[in-house]
Amino acid sequence: MRTEVKKLAKSQIEILFEISAEEFQKFIEKAIFELAKDLEIEGFRKGQAPKEILIPKIGKEKILALATQQAVKENYFREVIDKKLGVISQPEIEILSEVSFGRGFSFKARFATLPEIVLPDYKKIAAQSKRKEILVEEKEIEDALIYLQKSRAKFIFENRPAKRGDFVEIEFQSPQIEGGLKRKDNFILGEGHFVFGFENNLEGMMPGQEKEFSLQFPKEHPQKNLAGNIVNFKVKMNSVQRMELPQINDEFAKNLGKFENLIGLKENIKERIKMEKENSESQRIRGEILEKIVRKMEGDIPEVLIETEKKRMLEDLKNFVSERLKLTFEDYLAKIQKTEKELLDSFSNEAEKKVKSVLILREISKREKIEVSEEEMKIAINEFLKNYPSPEKVKKGLARQNFGGQNLGGLDLERLKSYYEEVIRNEKVLQLLEGLAG
Repeated sequence: MRTEVKKLAKSQIEILFEISAEEFQKFIEKAIFELAKDLEIEGFRKGQAPKEILIPKIGKEKILALATQQAVKENYFREVIDKKLGVISQPEIEILSEVSFGRGFSFKARFATLPEIVLPDYKKIAAQSKRKEILVEEKEIEDALIYLQKSRAKFIFENRPAKRGDFVEIEFQSPQIEGGLKRKDNFILGEGHFVFGFENNLEGMMPGQEKEFSLQFPKEHPQKNLAGNIVNFKVKMNSVQRMELPQINDEFAKNLGKFENLIGLKENIKERIKMEKENSESQRIRGEILEKIVRKMEGDIPEVLIETEKKRMLEDLKNFVSERLKLTFEDYLAKIQKTEKELLDSFSNEAEKKVKSVLILREISKREKIEVSEEEMKIAINEFLKNYPSPEKVKKGLARQNFGGQNLGGLDLERLKSYYEEVIRNEKVLQLLEGLAG
């Protein structure tokens, strides 16, 4: 077999294969054997008749089709493995010559590969990024205390008009919102974060009372069908509850956990807020460094990678809409007044950034010789399995580091291993870059 490799734009590769008549004959023989295995011919055992009898019985076209398919598949895979080509798409195969007995044939395979990218001086970029100082203000601690206080409030039903600070339960509907679907909600009056004016109309309502009112929605409201329009509401006050708040003192602190006094609780709150801010700053500085590297990197990104990421983003959104918003995707599209294609197209820039980020992290890990041990993967996967409803045999298999491509309890362990290997490696690269920041 003779091959000729051409590099095309956007990390595409085209390989020309020329298969000799002698080589193709081997595939023809194999095809005849496979197709004749269950063929019954009088006077011969299954598959044992001479070729001269088998070929007419099977049919030349059928033999040539199978032989061609096998020749293309075997030679294509051998070439990409031998040359270590990072294939990332299904190949487009084109047969270039007539296929027949006693002759060879040629074909082309075109496919996308992992692109070769040129990185800027990523260490210099990371070193130029500046970390923000982490401070915890007294007001933040007080706000956290108030939140804890409200979370432990006692609620006492009242038969009186609702006022700000009460905990209220309502049901409401509007003909302009979700076709008049009736919804329920509960919140502290004045803190429900409804559109401006909505909660003002609830003040003074008695339990069981119904009320109708209209509100002018702001022009900048995210729902275009409501923005700037007058929206009609019908509301029923189901209950009014007075909040009885505990005093914030040493006793309050002791009831929350192993705190000796209020000072101990405040110190704990301060540490937790500081930790959250440090994590947030860590994510910010990592994102900033990666964004700068993305802007300065060079290399053609295969369209197939961007399209795959766009589809993944769309699937994530569909899951979010279904699980969190409790909407059908059709209703969601109607709300945002977009088609699925328009939404998919809007992901292009973000998808390209994500793909570039993945390629950058992979390239840096190669340069820095970052490795992931089997033990690190085992720990990560076992941690994942704590929250996974899988059979005990899956957990036992992992505990023995038995990753061998098995599929136990619906869990593809080989894929899981690959996933966590990439996650851990990326985390190590990001730690490296973050550690260089000033």
